[in-house]
Amino acid sequence: MGGYWGIGASYAMESAPLRWRGVLSGLMQSGYPFGYLLAAVAMQVIAPVFGWRSMFVIGSIVTLLIVILTALAPESESWKIHRTPSIGRIFRTLLDHLGIFAYLLLVMAVMTCLSHGTQDLYPDFLRSIPHLAGRTILGMNAVFGMPALYNIGAIVGALFFGHLSQTIGRRRSIILALLASLLSIPAWAFGSSLLALALGSYFMQTGVQGAFGVIPAHLNELSPDAIRSLFPGFVYQLGVLISSPAVPVEYLLRSHFGYPLALTMFESCVITGLLFIFAFGPERLGRNFRTAKGSE
Repeated sequence: MGGYWGIGASYAMESAPLRWRGVLSGLMQSGYPFGYLLAAVAMQVIAPVFGWRSMFVIGSIVTLLIVILTALAPESESWKIHRTPSIGRIFRTLLDHLGIFAYLLLVMAVMTCLSHGTQDLYPDFLRSIPHLAGRTILGMNAVFGMPALYNIGAIVGALFFGHLSQTIGRRRSIILALLASLLSIPAWAFGSSLLALALGSYFMQTGVQGAFGVIPAHLNELSPDAIRSLFPGFVYQLGVLISSPAVPVEYLLRSHFGYPLALTMFESCVITGLLFIFAFGPERLGRNFRTAKGSE
């Protein structure tokens, strides 16, 4: 998975027509919440009948389909132009771009705190709310129905803000998505009714995945041509590693302050940090990946 995301993102962005790069960036990234949505439904429909192991069998079928589609697809023209002749040259190029590498690593570490910090413990938070017991959403138990609902918002957000970034720029689009998440925190964490929690979580994930929907295009436009297949995936997965204590930190805060305050404190700091990171960061909107020199 770690190897596939970076190469897949680079391949998709190199193959996309420039005018559609933003919306296809959102479309690619919306695969994450779409899979989350399908998993929430499958946990209500398939797992009770066939057991939890059946979920991995279903996942393997999707993986096989990806392998077939990838085997049939042509190489991108950009890769043919910038193909690097050796492993040594790849790492020399990486060392020559340590500044942008460090910036994008910071971006992905904090962005991962944003996504996992708003998603991983949220179903557990919902289970802890007494008035949700026995309630349903979309015909499902609220603990599963709520993720299904807010992942619909996530898909909408990824597509909308990805497309918007093609017009107003990558950073501005991400900042608007982050502001949507910031404004949704009161209902998302402190909602006193099913409706308030549903709306809060819907708009929270619309903003979170809206920001993430711009990331594939933004990362690839800032990556050096010669190592574009390595750069985005490397900073993405290394950022995940650095941010891995995020959920334990949230859980520790929960032990001291309760879920609503813990979620609010953690994500308010994360979103505020991201607003500054993107406000003062670089951007190369509309960069042509097929030029002979590119970033170098």
